[in-house]
Amino acid sequence: MKQSDIEFFKNLLLERKEQVLKNIDGAAKEIESMDISDARDDADFAALNTSSLIDHALSVQQSQELFEIEYALNKIEKGAYGICEMCEEAISIQRLKIKPHAKYCIVCREISEKEKNKKRSF
Repeated sequence: MKQSDIEFFKNLLLERKEQVLKNIDGAAKEIESMDISDARDDADFAALNTSSLIDHALSVQQSQELFEIEYALNKIEKGAYGICEMCEEAISIQRLKIKPHAKYCIVCREISEKEKNKKRSF
């Protein structure tokens, strides 16, 4: 991969990292601002609880993405970015444009997903 490509993806990852951090911070503030004492009845309480659960789930998902972004940035620093962790072949530029923190090429990702699905069904 060319140095200009690596710089492009590094900037893309840094921009996404900034956005994810803002999302996590916003969700945390939203959860903090919810006051159960504002609930007037069971429906209000249920709505607040549901909203809180959704915000929490989104924060967990965003935290996972943040971890993956940090991992990809670390791989850039080590000179290992864009290499599939399963087959050790180059990950296509097109795949990295869609998911810049991808660990696997598309073929290995499919294999990995099939393995995960097998484990879940047991």
